[in-house]
Amino acid sequence: MWHSTARSEEHNAEIKRLLHHFDNYPDFFTAGSSIHIARAPGRLDVIGGIADYSGSLVLEMPLAVATLVAIQPATDATITILSTAAAEIGGTPQVSIPLYTLCPPDKPLDYQTAHQLLTSSPHEAWAAYIAGVLVVLQHEEHLAFQQGLRVFVHCEVPIGKGVSSSASLEVATMQALTSLMDHPLTERRLALLCQQVENVVVGAPCGIMDQYSVVSGQPAHLLALLCQPAELQAPVPVPEEIEFWGIDSGIRHAVTGNDYEAVRVGAFMGYRILAEEAGLTIRAGTQEAVEIADPLWHGYLANIPPSTWEQFYRARVPEEMQGATFLARYGGVTDTVTHVRVERTYAVRQPTAHPIYEHHRVRLFRALLTQRPLTDEHLLLLGELLYQAHASYSACGLGSTGTDRLVQLVAEAGPARGLYGAKITGGGSGGTVVVLARRGSYKHIREIVARYEQETGQPISLLHGTSSGAAAWGTITCQNDA
Repeated sequence: MWHSTARSEEHNAEIKRLLHHFDNYPDFFTAGSSIHIARAPGRLDVIGGIADYSGSLVLEMPLAVATLVAIQPATDATITILSTAAAEIGGTPQVSIPLYTLCPPDKPLDYQTAHQLLTSSPHEAWAAYIAGVLVVLQHEEHLAFQQGLRVFVHCEVPIGKGVSSSASLEVATMQALTSLMDHPLTERRLALLCQQVENVVVGAPCGIMDQYSVVSGQPAHLLALLCQPAELQAPVPVPEEIEFWGIDSGIRHAVTGNDYEAVRVGAFMGYRILAEEAGLTIRAGTQEAVEIADPLWHGYLANIPPSTWEQFYRARVPEEMQGATFLARYGGVTDTVTHVRVERTYAVRQPTAHPIYEHHRVRLFRALLTQRPLTDEHLLLLGELLYQAHASYSACGLGSTGTDRLVQLVAEAGPARGLYGAKITGGGSGGTVVVLARRGSYKHIREIVARYEQETGQPISLLHGTSSGAAAWGTITCQNDA
């Protein structure tokens, strides 16, 4: 029988659920050898979203749902990964990789080779989020993996719904693995390394907010992160009068998708254009990258005041530009994660404007949220900031019919039913809508869900509640003496 070192009620409840899943795979782990277990929650992107890679402040809430990862040394030289949720996205539930292939003894796999190895099969690509952790730890922390591993993944975070299922998977895996290896990491280092997994191994050009949110989030608080590049600020308590809900639109999205990447590229194209307009010093970098000496905005679009953008720069940034034309004129961008494709035409002006205004909106949102007492006027202003953020997503090309309809239903219900604002979350193009509501508005949230389900013909889920981030939850060891 499995037993664990869990002591708190929160730990015990989740470990009990995990052990129940172990029973469905009785031969996966070996009795007599300890298992290291870590947990990372999903997150609800309240406001900030796709402006993180441009240096915005973001406000994120850790959710009650989480991913648990259990790791045990193996007796064979194989990395075997099993997921209870892989079938949901058409994946093969169990993936095995020879240890010498993933972790060659002479030197680590280069990142490009690791990406090709782990993402070439669509049915097994989900395992890149786990196997990529080993690759990054070899490169960045110089850890040597000399024996196989058994990795068991149980994900309760909705997958592809804009609530950081991928970040929770990366973080829980790295937390469990570094516990097994007795190699502790700081919270900041853990988040940055997990972002590295997603950027260079998985190939998703995400910013830092997802990983840091699921590492360092606190229950009933919004994590405040200034993404320049990753500066944690004081968490913001969620006032007792309000609550945040997440409503699943039923539309999956992916940060690896073309829409998200194109908007990110457009933002960096805009920054490069603005740097030239402002007379900043620009030097050629490696490949298609450039380096910019920027004493004005310190490398981030978010530091440009909206008034400065409107008065001096908006008209100088084209609405769109072909990649080949941009590269011929400007040489490249400062982003090392994405590349400007010569054959593609990019929207530039709106992706550039979004982080400029979003950083302003997020700071206003935080300032309003800390007002006491929190009046109805404060709530109306908070809701309007969410609606503005949602409209900006859509203007960037990251909306969807489902999320637009949910936001519309919230607006129609309005303050009379305790609902003040809503916006699409995360990378956009589907996923989840966050709703700002007065506490006790569950009945009206359910009415919106029921109407949406009737219109679309598909059941959708509600997300509510908060929990500790991975750092506070820690790791647990589990043993089977049978």
